[in-house]
Amino acid sequence: MNDSPAQIKRELLRRKRAQQSLHSYALSIQIPLAPNPPFEELDEDAFGPARFFMPHHIAVMLDVLQRTVTRPMGRAMLMFPPGAAKSTYTDVVLPSWIMAKVPKSRLILTSYATPLAERQSRRCQQVCRSPEYVNLWDDPLSLTRDAAGDWALSNESELIAAGLLAGITGNRATGFIIDDPVKGRQDADSPQFQASTVEAYQDDLLTRVLPGAWGILVMTRWNENDLAGSILPEDYNGQSGMVLCRDGLYWEVLNVPAKAEHPDDPLGRKIGDYLWTEYFPVEHWQMFERGESRAAQRTWSSLYQQRPVPQGNTSLDRSKIHWDDPKNFPPRKQLRVALMTDFAVTEKASADWTEHAVFGIDAQGEAWLLDTWSGQVTPDKGIDALLAMAQRNGVRTVFDEKGVIHNSVGPALNKAMREKRIYLDVRPQSSNADKVSKVQGFIAIANTGIVHFPNRGKDKIWAEQGIAQVEAMPAGKHDDKADVLGLLGRVIDQILDAPQAPPERKPGIRPFTAEWVEYSEDNQKPKLRYR
Repeated sequence: MNDSPAQIKRELLRRKRAQQSLHSYALSIQIPLAPNPPFEELDEDAFGPARFFMPHHIAVMLDVLQRTVTRPMGRAMLMFPPGAAKSTYTDVVLPSWIMAKVPKSRLILTSYATPLAERQSRRCQQVCRSPEYVNLWDDPLSLTRDAAGDWALSNESELIAAGLLAGITGNRATGFIIDDPVKGRQDADSPQFQASTVEAYQDDLLTRVLPGAWGILVMTRWNENDLAGSILPEDYNGQSGMVLCRDGLYWEVLNVPAKAEHPDDPLGRKIGDYLWTEYFPVEHWQMFERGESRAAQRTWSSLYQQRPVPQGNTSLDRSKIHWDDPKNFPPRKQLRVALMTDFAVTEKASADWTEHAVFGIDAQGEAWLLDTWSGQVTPDKGIDALLAMAQRNGVRTVFDEKGVIHNSVGPALNKAMREKRIYLDVRPQSSNADKVSKVQGFIAIANTGIVHFPNRGKDKIWAEQGIAQVEAMPAGKHDDKADVLGLLGRVIDQILDAPQAPPERKPGIRPFTAEWVEYSEDNQKPKLRYR
């Protein structure tokens, strides 16, 4: 051995970091099927933390995983689109690390079927047999039992792999991982399968864990009634972070859609940015995003955007909706504009959303989406946003629904209009308790091909979410944007007669000036001359 003392010190420090940090560990091993070799020479003091040498979404994922397995009764829910490497790092990298780091760990790895769980289990074994792995730990480790579904390390850590519905047996676990409990759309939409999955989780899996055990659920979401939906609160609306769930526990939710659509994106992306474009070109994601059939759009919304859409009872034909470049929209002066709104009355993470949308109707009666705003805010903030939006778009007419919300928000809106000297004609529309009936007017105009949405930007995302809510009725959990679209369908004829902002007046000519003396409506008339 010819290593210098400095090299030996650097190597020992690298191993220590790998034992303490899941990020450093992930770069120190050969991950099965990964194209890159381990960073055995990485000097984090010289080149920076390990997280800088991996895709950002994986670094954030490892943050969540390490926090979860190191806190009592830690719970994490990871929702990513297909291909984001979530299974590799959760099923293979994490178990091999925690089993060595914490002797006598007992883990359960499960999926929708035993063969899939055992395949990931074998990949985890492959890591544990590698020389890079063996050399990381102070006491060399080896496998003492190596069946795919039941194996152990020499430090008495164990892992059991089985299908969730196959029944979980064996010693009680210190942690569990559920990866992809749903095979596909058919199972996801089956009420019987939904119930069986929840029962297996509650009756079989949770009864096999020790007090204080941690748990991780990894999945892409097909249906709002899937296992994640049974755990998340009823009014969950896609937020990441610590979420108090229906089991009384705080789950750290990491919800990463293929295309960012929230201003508080957990990866810090801007709205409209795609995931992992260093590996997946934008065209890869757009191939799924641009599918026109209802099935294709459901796949994009559910699997890729983590917005599960149940089968609804509406007859909306997506192919009749136009998606146009905003640069090609008619000039504003050729449109009759109005604002549709649906107010929420509380401010909290679980509240409904306040939604505003401005539509313009052209001379042919076609509708164009011009501006949108969404927020989980108190009514006063929603009113401020409405007035600013109306002023920005030259709106004089607002449509909302009659009922409790209109009655509670109306006085505050009138007061705000007086204070800001922005006066609007607010026209409440009759409410209908039947959700599907509310959107029939919008479906009718959309299916006749007279609805135009922008093909990019925040308003495109708003429109996609609204359409998904319309399609999910009456089974969907959220209908705020759908209610706004429903208003458009019910009032489109009224918009043509609604008051509009007066045309912009050109400044007049000041009397008795040279410009006033020289002015003439006859451009050919010679100007006066002065000596």
